[in-house]
Amino acid sequence: MNLANETHFIMNKYNITANKNFGQNFLISENVVENIVMCSEVNKNDLIIEIGPGLGTLTSLLLEKAGKVICIELDKKMLEILNDRFSLYNNFELINDDILKVDLKSLILNNSQFKNVKVVANLPYYITTPIIMKLLENKLDLESITVMVQKEVAERLVETPGSKNTGAITYSINYYTNPELVLEVSKDSFIPSPKVDSAVIKLNILKQPKIRVKNEELFFKVIKCAFMQKRKTLINSLSNSGISNKENLENILNELELDSRIRPEQLTLDQFGYLSDKLKV
Repeated sequence: MNLANETHFIMNKYNITANKNFGQNFLISENVVENIVMCSEVNKNDLIIEIGPGLGTLTSLLLEKAGKVICIELDKKMLEILNDRFSLYNNFELINDDILKVDLKSLILNNSQFKNVKVVANLPYYITTPIIMKLLENKLDLESITVMVQKEVAERLVETPGSKNTGAITYSINYYTNPELVLEVSKDSFIPSPKVDSAVIKLNILKQPKIRVKNEELFFKVIKCAFMQKRKTLINSLSNSGISNKENLENILNELELDSRIRPEQLTLDQFGYLSDKLKV
């Protein structure tokens, strides 16, 4: 039975339809599933945290390759399916909760026998950014995060800071990780088919952030405020947000040999670091 037929069989057996509130689209491409697991470089030394396993399409192959797979699923309708499929596996654990509320540090600590911890997931589009930011900001002991997201979002996440497609999250991603886009996925690879294509990205977690800043909280606050009014110049965005006065900001940009009319997306990660370090707050 191919994956598309298997998915239809499971949905019919359990009288399941995709829940739009949870952003569910069920993956039916065996090639994509195999590529996700391959680029995650899963092995028996790994603890895998899978977010939103749904019908267990990805889970099935992860359980074969990994030391242990912990699935975190919010939709109660999926619990019976996942338990029926995988409860006989001794390396399977299922948690019914919102990933944003789960204490991942304790979860990882309680499974410290595994050498590496990796996150693998087909993320709901509507909550992609909060999930990724939680994984990074909590400074978990992760080796990598391999996730499928909306293609447009993926391109922004892996963009080089200072490029045209840069957003505030681009700087966070590049501060904590070495990101790469590993696979583009057609919308026809799902049922129901979403309106847009997807892409798989891999975030290789750095042991230390890419740059050093004096005040990490201020650094991210500056970036967030800079991009809240992206159409404005950097100086106007930051002065309007109360970060600093225009004169101070102009002086710092002069030190960086940058035009006072520069926009936030034109700054590199290092330049934002320098700017936050020099602010008089």
